[in-house]
Amino acid sequence: MTEQDHVDGGTGPDAGPLRRADEALSRRGFTTRRLRLRAAAVLVAIAAGVSGVLLYSLTNVLGPDTVCGGAATADEVHAALGPGRISEEKSDGWSPGTYDGTGTGTCTAKVSYGLFGPTGRSASFALALTQDDVAPPTAPDARLFSGGSTGAVLTSHAWALLPDGCPKAMRAEIRLLGSDDTTDDRAEGMAALAVAFADAAAEGKGCGSRLPAPSGLSAAVASQPADLGNVCGLPGMAPARDPKAGDGYRQTVTAGYAPVWSCVLAAPAGGSTVASFTITTDPRVTGLDPQDARTEAYGRARWIGSSGENAVATCQGKPTYFHLDRKYLTGVGGSGLFPDAQDLWRQFLTAGGKAVGCEPVLP
Repeated sequence: MTEQDHVDGGTGPDAGPLRRADEALSRRGFTTRRLRLRAAAVLVAIAAGVSGVLLYSLTNVLGPDTVCGGAATADEVHAALGPGRISEEKSDGWSPGTYDGTGTGTCTAKVSYGLFGPTGRSASFALALTQDDVAPPTAPDARLFSGGSTGAVLTSHAWALLPDGCPKAMRAEIRLLGSDDTTDDRAEGMAALAVAFADAAAEGKGCGSRLPAPSGLSAAVASQPADLGNVCGLPGMAPARDPKAGDGYRQTVTAGYAPVWSCVLAAPAGGSTVASFTITTDPRVTGLDPQDARTEAYGRARWIGSSGENAVATCQGKPTYFHLDRKYLTGVGGSGLFPDAQDLWRQFLTAGGKAVGCEPVLP
């Protein structure tokens, strides 16, 4: 038998694919040309239907190009949440520039994927304002933006400050819903999504100019044994300790100092936080006005805000904010790891100020 016979001729198990198809149709009663054309049309329709289902279920074909009133493009959503079909759900009166002060003005974008019982990832878009603290919600393991925009990517959300000229301390927040966390391969996508939302919010408010896209993220950090002679990696910061406190404390410290540096000290064996420290070098991060600073704290630093945990000092001509939250530890006589609050503040302002390039805060 020739090679062509294998393609469209011959009989038996060695027959070509066209001949075998012909024989199969004949066995099933499709013996005329009309019946065979009808069968072919049905097969083409089924194939087209299957392709359509796959396209609809696994891609965003014919889906929206933007979400949440132009807060982000479909490509930006996919970079942060993964591929799939995009849908959205908005609260009444939502627009990217709307801030209602309650956190209820949100829009949710969802990316669905899968054929059988589609699953997906969802994220909410909302504006937030830090009014009486020195930094937006962050953590030492936050990955901070580099490249001109101010923001961070955390375990389950990302935020970006609105541009200069917009309300101080206002930020665009993207929060993952459900049990989703930010994976390493989507961290940069979350950062870009937050910046896109911040730009859209600024446009909606008619304030500021477009932000530069983040050029990278700071390194992820992990908890390490604490050196209580150089607390939080600040050289020379060795405040007086309660002798009953023991050892084994751990610390998590932000990689880098600008624009938000933070450190958390935790009790031994995975215990609770015993102290947290934050330094903010970007005055846009907080709604606290240095002109409203209260009485002198220590040296050039003054108390600011109502919590008693924030101080401000002028560094390189700009206000720099310091936050210290001294927690208390059960089983240490109620006095905490660092019983002398004044000594702790003095050491923090001295060592922390030096770390961020501040002129001496204390004489």
